[in-house]
Amino acid sequence: MRVARTFMKIACFFRHPRVFDTTLVIVLSVPVLLGMISVVVSGEPRETLTAGLHVAGSLCLLMRRGRPILTAGLVAALGVVGITTQSLFFVSLPSCIAYYSLGRYTTGRPTLITSATVFGVCAIGTELFPAAAGGWAGFLFAVSVPVGIGQFVRLRTELNERSRQEAADAAVRAERRRIARELHDVVAHHITVINALVGGARATLPPGQDVTRNALESAEQTARQAMSEMRRLLDVLRIDGNEEPDAATGVSAERLPVLIKEARSSGLPASLTVTGEPVELPAAVDHAVYRIVQEALTNTRKHAVSARASVRLAYEPAAVEVEVIDDGLAKEAGAPGFGLGGMAERVALCGGRLATGSRPEGGFRVHARIPLERS
Repeated sequence: MRVARTFMKIACFFRHPRVFDTTLVIVLSVPVLLGMISVVVSGEPRETLTAGLHVAGSLCLLMRRGRPILTAGLVAALGVVGITTQSLFFVSLPSCIAYYSLGRYTTGRPTLITSATVFGVCAIGTELFPAAAGGWAGFLFAVSVPVGIGQFVRLRTELNERSRQEAADAAVRAERRRIARELHDVVAHHITVINALVGGARATLPPGQDVTRNALESAEQTARQAMSEMRRLLDVLRIDGNEEPDAATGVSAERLPVLIKEARSSGLPASLTVTGEPVELPAAVDHAVYRIVQEALTNTRKHAVSARASVRLAYEPAAVEVEVIDDGLAKEAGAPGFGLGGMAERVALCGGRLATGSRPEGGFRVHARIPLERS
């Protein structure tokens, strides 16, 4: 387990673009530089120039992500120098990487114009200096194939990103529907109680209290109308969603130990710590606390490797805090769970604050603070 975590940390470190590009340049340049030493000693100027062009092309790759057109142009210029001096007989590996980066990080007309210009310059050079192996056909293959592969990777990445964004939007909409249904259950209960109390008060009024009786009858009618409108709105939401109708069943802070037990049974080591004096939470806050912990643990299982999770629930006089921390390694950098949007919706609905993000020491943290109204 420790070896796997170490390997994942190393992989995450080299996944950073600047670190990866620097390592790539070092891998491409150092062997050639070592070989150049022996070439200089042997006194072969052409081989020395070839090695120097290779190293210069490798150094250009440091800006292949930010300035791919400039990188491709510089590498092509170095290739022309190699052709004219007959020290380069075909495209090098740095040039292929530069042309791939051109297709990967540019779009549309700039890619086409730059690719055509690079091919044209190289083709003219091969016609003027036929010693270059492969001729113009070889350069056409060496330029078009890397650029085409880069374009394919870019389009696939954009489609995947669009799919993730659509899935995130759908998850937020589904969470809003579920919140609306839970609020319906909560508000409907209180309105029903109010309606019953108003009806009981009206029935016990002594004769001659017509003004009070009319006011109570109006309150009853308003409560029934509010219930009817809420049911119609809920029907509209259920038409657009397919989640379970009893979304609020078993959703409360009291069920967090059961949730932690379920997480352990699914293979995620998890613990729960409760501080402060537990109090009865408002229904919306109670549901929000449960859903935050549930979604955070789900995201940990989905997006982290070798993770342990700890849940902290703190009762304060004027607020309740819930914090979920894991120490796992992210499977994919920058790929948070879609449920974060739903968490934000719930916390904002309750007037609280939500903070999420990676921890400096590794892992992920979800922290919510929700105020409690006091009557």
